[in-house]
Amino acid sequence: MRVLIIEDHPDIAANLAGYLGPLGYSLDFAATGYGGLALVAQNDYDVLILDLGLPGIDGLSLCRKIRTELGKNTPVLMLTARDTVEDKVAGFESGTDDYLVKPFSLPELEVRLKALSRRARGADPGVLMRVGNLSFNSQTYEAERAGKRLTLTKTGYRILACLMRESPKVVTREMLEAEIWGEDPPDSGALRTHIHALRQALDKSHPSSMLKTVQGIGYRLVAVDE
Repeated sequence: MRVLIIEDHPDIAANLAGYLGPLGYSLDFAATGYGGLALVAQNDYDVLILDLGLPGIDGLSLCRKIRTELGKNTPVLMLTARDTVEDKVAGFESGTDDYLVKPFSLPELEVRLKALSRRARGADPGVLMRVGNLSFNSQTYEAERAGKRLTLTKTGYRILACLMRESPKVVTREMLEAEIWGEDPPDSGALRTHIHALRQALDKSHPSSMLKTVQGIGYRLVAVDE
């Protein structure tokens, strides 16, 4: 995924580079609004990460220029320290697609980047997913492993979809919590409870386990031969 980060704070830009770069993202950077505008005019990006408070031209004005003057519909994730309803309304009216309030979680930021990119491509990644002998249709909420129907809670289905989408990569606990509950996750035991229920439904009746725990990090879903 190619991402343009328009951020004037060097520490934040460095943190984003240090986290997203090793994950395989192609990153460009601009420290001013006009610098960002020039890069957007010259290149095609999958998502723009845009700070609200920029020198030269603020994030809201820059977003409007990207939409009106350049005519580009590239998804925009706005970073801001302002979290009032009025500020968010102003952002969405300027053409922003999503908001992330500082300080933010880097795993949550990545989840939002992926969601914006998928939405822009018009692709629902979960219409029909397959990992090995496991299949899941997110429109009908029908999941089967080796022809046997799985019965899960709504949260369980969402966790399954996230793990299947990322398979066989590790999905951190933070990423799962951000995917399921956004900025207001419940206590840490809630995710463990849902994972336990998912593991019971997914693996209990089969000789091989698909849901793997990566100690201290998160979980991964792998295809197995039976």
